[in-house]
Amino acid sequence: MELVKPAFGLVFWMLVSFSIIVFLLKKFAWPVILGSLNEREKSIADALNAAQKAKEEMANLKADNEKLLAEARNQRDLILKEARDAKESIINEARAKATEEADRLTRLSREQINNEKMAAITELKNQVASLSIEIAEKVIRQQLSSDDKQKQLVQDLLKDVKMN
Repeated sequence: MELVKPAFGLVFWMLVSFSIIVFLLKKFAWPVILGSLNEREKSIADALNAAQKAKEEMANLKADNEKLLAEARNQRDLILKEARDAKESIINEARAKATEEADRLTRLSREQINNEKMAAITELKNQVASLSIEIAEKVIRQQLSSDDKQKQLVQDLLKDVKMN
């Protein structure tokens, strides 16, 4: 039983050595250990704060990105609307110019047709007059082929002149 029950001297020396170790640890090791633990705790707290700040910054950046994307979409829509308006304006302007040009060409064609018609009518009148003169000349030659007919014509003309 002596193995189970330690002697008083052993207990005393164990207590003295344990007290010396506790004193030395308290004097030299505990401040260093507690300091490193405090530093570790502080660095963990700083890391948590930094992570929280980073999380907030990420949320802000995400919100800013959403705003920028919304602005970019709005600008894209505006540019597309302006492009559509410009396209419609150009098409309408081209249609108006084409209509004006068609009207002008129609007007010029009508004028040219009228001019050619008038020229043809004038030429026809000239030809009719020329033919009439030729026919009259031939008729008069046939009627005035004899001297008696010529004298009779002169007398009739003189009578007409005196009456007028």
